[in-house]
Amino acid sequence: MAPSSAPARRGRDLPGRLHPLVRALAWALAGTALPVLAQAQDTAPAASGWDAPPRLRASPQLQEQIPNEARSQMPVFVSGERISGQTDLNAVIEGDAELRRGDTVLRADRVEYTLPNDLAKARGNVRINKAGNLYEGSQLELRVEAFEGFFTDARYRLLANQAHGDASRVNFLDRDRAIVHQASYTTCQKDDSSTWEPDWVLSAERIRIDNEEQVGTAEGAVLRFKGVPVLPIPYLTFPLSDKRKSGFLPPTISVDSRDGVTYAQPYYWNIAPNRDATLRAAVMTKRGANLGGEFRYLEPTYQGQISGDYMPGDRLRDRNRWSYSAQHTGRFDTPVGGLGLNLNLNRVSDDNYWRDFGRATEALRQRLLPSDGMLSWAQGDFSGHLRTLKWQTLQDPTAPIVPPYDRMPQLQWRYHPQTLGAGLDASVELDTTRFEAARALTGQPNAQRSYLLAQVSRPFLSPGAFVTPRLQLHSTTYSFDSPLRTGARSAQRTLPTFSLDSGLVFERDAQYLGRSLLQTLEPRAFYTYTPRRDQSALPVYDTAANDFNFATIYTENAFGGQDRIADNNLLTLGVTTRLLDPATGAEAARFGIAQRLRFSDQTVTLPGGAPVSERLSDVLVGGSVQWTQDWGVDSTVQYNPKTGRSIRSTIGARYHPGPYRTVSAAYRLQRGTSELLDLGWQWPLTGGAEPGADPISRAKAGGRWYAVGRLNYSLQDRKLVDTVVGVEYDSCCWIGRVVLERLQSGVTTATTRLLFQIEFVGFSRLSLGASPLDTLKQQVPRYQPLGAPARAPSRFSQYD
Repeated sequence: MAPSSAPARRGRDLPGRLHPLVRALAWALAGTALPVLAQAQDTAPAASGWDAPPRLRASPQLQEQIPNEARSQMPVFVSGERISGQTDLNAVIEGDAELRRGDTVLRADRVEYTLPNDLAKARGNVRINKAGNLYEGSQLELRVEAFEGFFTDARYRLLANQAHGDASRVNFLDRDRAIVHQASYTTCQKDDSSTWEPDWVLSAERIRIDNEEQVGTAEGAVLRFKGVPVLPIPYLTFPLSDKRKSGFLPPTISVDSRDGVTYAQPYYWNIAPNRDATLRAAVMTKRGANLGGEFRYLEPTYQGQISGDYMPGDRLRDRNRWSYSAQHTGRFDTPVGGLGLNLNLNRVSDDNYWRDFGRATEALRQRLLPSDGMLSWAQGDFSGHLRTLKWQTLQDPTAPIVPPYDRMPQLQWRYHPQTLGAGLDASVELDTTRFEAARALTGQPNAQRSYLLAQVSRPFLSPGAFVTPRLQLHSTTYSFDSPLRTGARSAQRTLPTFSLDSGLVFERDAQYLGRSLLQTLEPRAFYTYTPRRDQSALPVYDTAANDFNFATIYTENAFGGQDRIADNNLLTLGVTTRLLDPATGAEAARFGIAQRLRFSDQTVTLPGGAPVSERLSDVLVGGSVQWTQDWGVDSTVQYNPKTGRSIRSTIGARYHPGPYRTVSAAYRLQRGTSELLDLGWQWPLTGGAEPGADPISRAKAGGRWYAVGRLNYSLQDRKLVDTVVGVEYDSCCWIGRVVLERLQSGVTTATTRLLFQIEFVGFSRLSLGASPLDTLKQQVPRYQPLGAPARAPSRFSQYD
């Protein structure tokens, strides 16, 4: 018995000997443990033979914000080499003096603290840490709890954005507000050089700091960059963090041949957490003044934005110019179902607006501007919507556009039961639409078109195969406001369509390039039949030919829209193989081929189109490889076996090994029409820290240059169609961008702009000309703006 019981006795003795130490350690950690540790302690079984340690719990002393009701109860701790004074009256601390209360720590050579008025006076090497905000100087007087007082010959550093500077005096108004006199302000971090000077600095008579609103206000200031004054600032507010604030935003100054010198001044109004507005005013020396604004709102069930501009007496066109744009989406639950309202409204004053206002929003720089409103409803298996769509077509006499048809209005109802007996899937759609447009431009009468589309299918599914027969019935009625060329004022068309979709799925384990994968082989056959109906007399209102690709080759109709239904009797055969990661199911590669076999001619075409009599279609070959997350390749080829040439070819590759590193290239061939090379990139040229790193690390690593751009080259015309090239520089405290943009604006015309921008990190963004940031986001695939915000710092990151 002795050998077996000795280990048991030692096991009981060890906790008994360590019991006082364990209890003390547990109590010491009780105020700092994470909540998850407290949960783990709750679920642990109680130890036998000795008392369990106290339960670990989160400590309110480690909160980022100390509750106001707790501040008045916090004691004052003092320490130093020598302490003298009267109990409950005053204390004098000399030699490495320290006074601590809550999240405020005061250090100095000498500190005098008077308890009745809570006043601390400090002299010599004074340093105060208020919740991570640091102040240093020669002399301080401060009421500790109220945090009221002053600091002379001060240096400061703010926690939120690591901004710092010098001041002749700092007046503390309360715990969140201070006034800095004869101040400097910069976010540039010091390096190890003895001759360090900040790249940019704001010198001001006064800077008001509001840590509650996270806003700084500069009065009588000058902004210097590389030692050169660049912008006088009589009055300006700037952010101390990413928190939104009301105030004037940095102005934009630009010069071009069309507008002359332009000065634009925006004002931001932070109305509420879910609503804001931006008011803007601009003066153009060659054209006049422009006023505008934008309002945004976000509610639990709806959201949207409204913007507009007005320019009285534009000297460029000798007329008043205006524009407005509004977007709204919302959904509401009612006793009769869910209601939704979607609005997209866009209008401008004249046909030349798109070319005269290059700084307008992307939606208003188009020549086709929609005003679209839709009221939708859904309940259970039923849904419907009422829609109106009216286009504004901005015409160019040298390149006129045939306007699309307005829908005035469109009413649609749909029934799609989720569960039907015998595994059936069915739906019914009813639609009636009034189409309107200028007949002189369209060459067709306006009309009221109504259609019924019903379909029923029965999928037969198994793990390795599927068969889906489907039957559709499409019935359409037209009523024209003027006779067709045949003299008819109405027309009807009813057509059935039958299709049978089927496929198999085979799987096997495979290994390629040393990587274990799951390979599939998926043959597919799709047959469709639609009888012929003569539709050549019917106008076309919303119909176009489908693109020939892998998404449309397995569909019943060769057209998108409701005005043409192709007479098809064809079989599509194809096969796809995929390589899958067996652990995650991620697709590493896909390759496919498909071709149509036509049993009879397709005689239904769009106006001006020719019947399709070829029994074998072009061969569609495609593939994509995403071997790793860093790179991928996609390619599709439409190959004509008779000519032995590709009709269309597209191949694209992308390399994206990490943030701010991307290269993409594409080759696109449309035989007889176009042949283009497209190259886009964003890539660092030199070393330095990654954007988003903390400011001090970025300062030590130094700045980094980036190349950025996109080139679109026409091999057929042997010239660059669109060009965007530029460089970016990311320092620790400022970002510079210079971009040359040349975009095709017509068959023989192009617009060229040189865009320049400096962003002072933690202060403002100054643009000379239009912002290059918008161009880079639109033109460069996967572009990431530099200076991504870092995570909000904790006050404990600068804890004393």
